[in-house]
Amino acid sequence: MPVISARNVSKSYGSKTLFEDISLTVRRGEKVGLLGRNGAGKSSFLRVIAGLEAADHGVIEPRRDASIRYLSQEPVLDDEKTAREIVSESLPDGREYEADAMLDRVGIRYEDWDRKVGGFSGGERRRVALAEILVRQPDLAILDEPTNHLDIETITWLEEHLANSFPGAVLLVSHDRYVLDAIADRIVELAGGELTEYEGNYGDYLEEKSIRDEHGVRVEQNRQNLLRRERAWLARGAKARSTKQKARIQRAEKLIAGGPKRSEGELDFSELKNAAPRLGKTILDFRDVSLSIGERTLVKDLTLTLRAGERIGIIGPNGAGKTTLLKAAADLSKPSGGEIVRGINTSLVMFDQMRSQLEDDWSIYDNVAEREGAERTGGGMVILGERELSLRQYLELFLFEGSAQRKKVSALSGGERARVALAKALRHGSNLLILDEPTNDLDVDTLSALEELLSGWPGVVLVVSHDRFFLDRVTTSILAIQPDATMVHHAGNYTDYVDDLARRKDEAAAAEKARKAKASAPPAGGAKKSEAPPPPVPVGKALTYAERLELDTMMDVILAREEIVAGLEKKLADPSLWSDRPAEAPKLQASLTHAQAEVARLSARWEDLESRKDIKKK
Repeated sequence: MPVISARNVSKSYGSKTLFEDISLTVRRGEKVGLLGRNGAGKSSFLRVIAGLEAADHGVIEPRRDASIRYLSQEPVLDDEKTAREIVSESLPDGREYEADAMLDRVGIRYEDWDRKVGGFSGGERRRVALAEILVRQPDLAILDEPTNHLDIETITWLEEHLANSFPGAVLLVSHDRYVLDAIADRIVELAGGELTEYEGNYGDYLEEKSIRDEHGVRVEQNRQNLLRRERAWLARGAKARSTKQKARIQRAEKLIAGGPKRSEGELDFSELKNAAPRLGKTILDFRDVSLSIGERTLVKDLTLTLRAGERIGIIGPNGAGKTTLLKAAADLSKPSGGEIVRGINTSLVMFDQMRSQLEDDWSIYDNVAEREGAERTGGGMVILGERELSLRQYLELFLFEGSAQRKKVSALSGGERARVALAKALRHGSNLLILDEPTNDLDVDTLSALEELLSGWPGVVLVVSHDRFFLDRVTTSILAIQPDATMVHHAGNYTDYVDDLARRKDEAAAAEKARKAKASAPPAGGAKKSEAPPPPVPVGKALTYAERLELDTMMDVILAREEIVAGLEKKLADPSLWSDRPAEAPKLQASLTHAQAEVARLSARWEDLESRKDIKKK
């Protein structure tokens, strides 16, 4: 049964048509991924579907009783309300604990639940808005880049929740290809103003798109051959003497006028590798480095030497200190202990996640030229190895052509802003790239081009990212921030790191089992114990990839929640609470009850996953 149907919908801004006469039906419980280039109109289409923008033409028909909720990239929240109030206000009395559980699950700290959201960061506001939608369980959740500003642990949970627990339909735009592969029943692609549907998940989409593209090439070749023949026939001065000849002339004219289907252009960043200057012996050394904010230690005793060709992915939960580490590497802040040594030939550039290096009121051209008015006076040349490009030619590599280069940055989509920031960051060449969440808002095509660039980068890359697909394609090692502020450096990509964690846990469990067996063995010469029964055969479904990732981090999550329980118990045991602030006690007691229930739930979930980890997929 359809939750919503869009029929023959069109939308334009000024002279630019985003999409024309496109149709889409989302059925009850269906999970649909929406793909498309940055600026293609994906977010606009979502807003039209959600009823927040009017279409120029066409009809949007939601089911009469359907509830629809929309997560925008910049959600509008009541700044005077707390996070807990926003998430729980739609819930019946007695179910507020569900709001607390969801806030905790999306990464809002306990001490911030009763803080007004007007003081929250953009990422925190998005997480509150996401929690509000998930706890409401609407018939249709429309999600625009829901994984932005989430850490890997939370993304893994969200992926599993949307795939297996969320009862409503989902229509989402996401650059996270693992999420799309795990949850999508169908992929729809917005390109050239048209909407094309592909059954299945992201992997199925890639396979089907490849087949369609090959077919399209053959069709265009046949069209071109026919076009040449018809042109030649017309050039000989064909006369419209018969109905048959008239039809042929009309067909030829239609072929000539129609032309091939408009291409959106191909991104290719490969030439940018030539802009990297030569490296010296020393690139970047961390020597017993510690980083702190106030009294809190984020990183301690980090010793690491970066070598040519290394691409290090930095991971850890939100607030662990990943961005602080990058800023210290870029000499934007000083360590609280130890030293960071940069080589004399090290040329670094930092790409920050807020794209703060861009001037909103300047044009694309002026931003990359790094001066206002450069559009009129010229922005200089860009040297890519032995090739010299004008700034206009350089911007064309990032798909900003002609008049598009004059657009103000304030008018761009999030993904287009990211492309401008990349163009600016890479213009002057660098052998050390420091990238903070570079994948946010980028479309899949741009991501693929960036991954190709970084995979062959002749210098060094230091990157913070929550995109597991990106980390798997790009990184040569993983630097993981631990709860005690130490760092673990692991050779290989993200999946290698996760697999090694699982192996170590299995080995530790086996060693503990052997220790217990040895401790319970009878003394020498004693009565022989009967042989232990064989271990039970695991039953149930094999773990999905998302569940394996969830299991790998589940114990850390349980320990963190147990710390919350301990903290709440300590507060309730404080005599001053009851003498000075008794009004706070009921809330604290309710939070404790919820936290204890959450620990129980997580423990049960861990036992379920642990019991199924050895089951093989059929």
